[in-house]
Amino acid sequence: MKKKTEAGMLVSKKYRKRSRFGGILHRIKQNSGALAALIILAILFIILVVSLFISFEAVTESNIKARFSPPSLEFPFGTDNMGRNSFLRVIYGTRYSMAIGFGAVGFAVIIGVVLGSFAGYYGGRVEFFIMRITDVLSSIPGVLLGMVIMTVLGQSLQNLIIAVGVTSIANFVRMTRASILTVREQEFVEAARAIGLPNLRIIFTQVLPNGLSPVIVTTTGSLGVAIIIAASLSYIGFGIPVPHPEWGALISTGRDFARSSPHIMIFPGLFIMMTVLAFNLLGDGLRDALDPKLKR
Repeated sequence: MKKKTEAGMLVSKKYRKRSRFGGILHRIKQNSGALAALIILAILFIILVVSLFISFEAVTESNIKARFSPPSLEFPFGTDNMGRNSFLRVIYGTRYSMAIGFGAVGFAVIIGVVLGSFAGYYGGRVEFFIMRITDVLSSIPGVLLGMVIMTVLGQSLQNLIIAVGVTSIANFVRMTRASILTVREQEFVEAARAIGLPNLRIIFTQVLPNGLSPVIVTTTGSLGVAIIIAASLSYIGFGIPVPHPEWGALISTGRDFARSSPHIMIFPGLFIMMTVLAFNLLGDGLRDALDPKLKR
C-alpha cells in the first residue's frame, strides 16, 4: 500500500499542472543551449562584480619594461603597447560593455514598446506617423547613426548608451506593433472597452501584457547586437574616450600590433564573442519556451 502511495505521488508530481512561469523555466531547463547561456552569463556577472573592486589606476598603470609581454602567470592575458595589464583591463571593461548593453536596450525597449503599442492599438494617422519615423530610422545603418549621434552629443558612456539605444528603437516598434495587432480585437479587449476603461489603461493593462512574448525574445537578441555596435563605435574612435578600457577600444589598441602581439586583440574579442553568443542562445531558448506550439 505504501509503495502504491509513493508511486502515485511520483506520478502526480511529474504530471501536475505547472504555473506559466514554472512551465517556462521547465522548458528552459530542458534546452541545453539556454542552460549554457545562463552559465556564461552567470560567469560574466561574477566578473562584473569583481571588476567593481578594481581601481581605475590599476588598469591604466603603465610598465614600459613589460611592453608586449605574452600571456604568462604574471600577466594571464599579456600586456599592451604601454605595458598595461590586459587581464585587468578586459575584466574592468566588462562593466562598460554590460552597462551599454543593458542601458541601450532598456532605453530602446521603453521608447519602442510605447510607440509600437500606440501604433498597433490606435491605427490610422497615429500608426502612419510612427511607422514612417520608424522607416527613416531603419534606413540608416546602426553604426553610421551611432557615429552621427556621438559626434553631436560628444564622447561619454551616457551618450554611447543613447546612441546605441536609438539604433534599436525601430526593431521594438515593429515587433510591438505586430504583436498588438494580433491582440487588440480579442474579446477581453472588447469587454474592457465596453465597461468604459480609458484607452491608455486598456493598452498597458490588457493589450500589452498579452503581447510581450515576442518583445522579450527580441530584447535578449538586441543585447548582443547593442554590445557589438558599441564595440564597433569604440573601435573606430566614436565610443568611450581613451583610456577607458571598453572591449571595442581594447581591440582598437591592438590592431596596429596584430601580427607581433595578437593577444592584445584576441582576449577582448573572445569576451565579446562569448557574451553575444550567450545572449543569442538565451534568446533562442526563450523563443522556444514561450512558443505555445512547443508546450507539452
